[in-house]
Amino acid sequence: MFTGIIEQAGKIEALDRHTDGGKLRIRFANDGEIVSQAKLGDSIAVNGCCLTVTEFGGKHFSADLSGETLRRTSFGEMKAGDIVNLERPLVANARLGGHFVQGHVDGIGRVVKLEREGENWWLSVRVPEDLRRYVVEKGSIAIDGISLTVARWHQGVADIAVIPFTYEHTNVHAMAPGHAVNLEVDLLAKYVESLLNARKTANSRLTVSELIEEGF
Repeated sequence: MFTGIIEQAGKIEALDRHTDGGKLRIRFANDGEIVSQAKLGDSIAVNGCCLTVTEFGGKHFSADLSGETLRRTSFGEMKAGDIVNLERPLVANARLGGHFVQGHVDGIGRVVKLEREGENWWLSVRVPEDLRRYVVEKGSIAIDGISLTVARWHQGVADIAVIPFTYEHTNVHAMAPGHAVNLEVDLLAKYVESLLNARKTANSRLTVSELIEEGF
């Protein structure tokens, strides 16, 4: 479980892809707690995708990518030199500064625009049709692992107000129209939908006695 509060940035040093998986190597962009504390087997969210550290050095780490991960995330389109957001899992006694993020990417969005407004920025992302029912104005969404609030929601596009700190300390500053971004919608919305669907299915079942009562 993550919060969407990015700890530090990294840069893709190598990304090897094949038909059924791949391997990702990340170099830390700067010193930080991840550099000093990470170890083999740890989980790290890379652009919002929970990965397992399979190799670790003083300035880099590697992770394996499954075929499903490549199909579901933007790693299928990324390349060496791209900036990525890094976050370690939430610990039990930590403050929840963002929102509940699982590190399970739901789909790929596309940057529509990134425009400056004074010292802040507007980021617009087109959400795939199958995820739009989970997006609401003023609701939470994780974009490349960053916990963000949907300021405006119209015609399948989420407009996000980005403050200077987020712009400078994440990969937002490197985004451009057409770029693929990882999306994870609100976990609570998915659970509510699942519960409602289960209830609807349960109510649709007819027993033999009910059929007899109806004259069948």
